[in-house]
Amino acid sequence: MKEKSRTIALGGVLLALSAASLFLASFVPGIELSFYALSSFFTAAMVVEAGAKGGWMFYFASALLTFFLIPNKGAALLYAVFFGLYALVKFYIEQIGKTPLEILLKLLFFGSAVFVLLYFFKELFLGAVGIPVEYPLCLLLAASALIFLLYDYVFTMVIQFYRHRIQRKA
Repeated sequence: MKEKSRTIALGGVLLALSAASLFLASFVPGIELSFYALSSFFTAAMVVEAGAKGGWMFYFASALLTFFLIPNKGAALLYAVFFGLYALVKFYIEQIGKTPLEILLKLLFFGSAVFVLLYFFKELFLGAVGIPVEYPLCLLLAASALIFLLYDYVFTMVIQFYRHRIQRKA
């Protein structure tokens, strides 16, 4: 019972931190992506502490809370479609154990999330902003895929740091 109470309390603290980071992402210009990335680490911490089931419960609670509390619905949508979900997707994909396939599946998830966000919510995220003509679309996609792979690498390092330095040893 004590462990269950600890997990619930941790979930509440992580939920508050996630909401705070998403709130900051919607109001602090220039470093929004940093706050979105930070919010995804809280989901990963819950997956490490409570497994996939706890991670899913945390994801749904944080996505729902975000839609109610954050005035910037674009930030909430970005979290719900990509950043909040990525820790869970990463958890399942990395159980495969074959790095090239894992990378391919992660890139497919990233591409799918970008497609959903831009195809269905283009006006919300880009408004009247167009893609600059001097940059070919394939170059922009390749650059964003490389940045995503860097994000995934940093995400892995953060999870390892959490497991080795922060997670309570049973």
